[in-house]
Amino acid sequence: MTGNPSDGPADSSPALGAHWYPSRWGADDQRGNGNLQGAHKVMEALALVRTGEIVSLGHRYDAQIPLAPGRIFGLRMPGGPTGGPHGARSRTVWNDEFLTTEIGQIGTHMDALGHLGRQVGDASDHGNILFYNGTPLSEIWSPYGLRRLGIENAPIFFTRGILFDVQALKQRVLDPGEEITVADLKACLQRQGLSEAALTPGDAILVRTGHGSRFRTEAATFYDGAPGLGLAAAEWLAPFQPSLVGADNFAVDVVPPVDPDVFHPCHQHLIMQHGIHLHEGLALDAIAATGVSEFAYVFAPVPIVGATGSPGTPFAII
Repeated sequence: MTGNPSDGPADSSPALGAHWYPSRWGADDQRGNGNLQGAHKVMEALALVRTGEIVSLGHRYDAQIPLAPGRIFGLRMPGGPTGGPHGARSRTVWNDEFLTTEIGQIGTHMDALGHLGRQVGDASDHGNILFYNGTPLSEIWSPYGLRRLGIENAPIFFTRGILFDVQALKQRVLDPGEEITVADLKACLQRQGLSEAALTPGDAILVRTGHGSRFRTEAATFYDGAPGLGLAAAEWLAPFQPSLVGADNFAVDVVPPVDPDVFHPCHQHLIMQHGIHLHEGLALDAIAATGVSEFAYVFAPVPIVGATGSPGTPFAII
């Protein structure tokens, strides 16, 4: 796609620039800042490894995890065992399971670039609903998955991870609806002995709000609201060209939004304008407990063609 958004300034989203597409990576790009991944980022990440300790950055999946309204998680095992016995002497049997859930938008997950977009005209015309790179819904949607911008286009991430420990900065778990500001992020860097020069293109930027501590203890209300980034913080982070921004809340954005008329502006700014993947529902207490702010971050999205995101276990190597 080429061109500019069709909505005028009075109806424009404050999260998107006047000319937010085509992408810097070209009009046909489907990878966004994932293009910044490569051997050089692997080597930069490996240079941070001192002990070889692996620290999980994700939550386990089961029926007790928080569920956004309308989403489900159900695992069933047919039979007991499911199959067999086979082999007159070995009498081999096996167990299988059937899993029903959203592929990407549940628990610890990464958003695909086709996950979030913006309506710029009549909703009945799918050409008026735009996603990353100005791609209209009419080009990507099908009842069998996204035809473009699915998670299969994301790279395997092996890169430098930078933790912004806002919870430690404020010495408390942040309140639902509490906005993380640019001043907060800068104060985190100073407190952790880092400068802005520590942020390099292709990095994984992770923000600890403390909301992750509510994942099990307050599962029923986990999605009611959360501390998170405000738009100004996202706008400050984007020029550092991270490949992804993650958080221990469920949206990276602060919820409810600062402006009730501007829903998930960080999603729009980071995903749609800059092609930056978001990694949501992270578990960041363990990495914070190590006292390490820079580490190797690793995540391989499950390459399910047409999926709007991916579950899985990201991890740090320190």
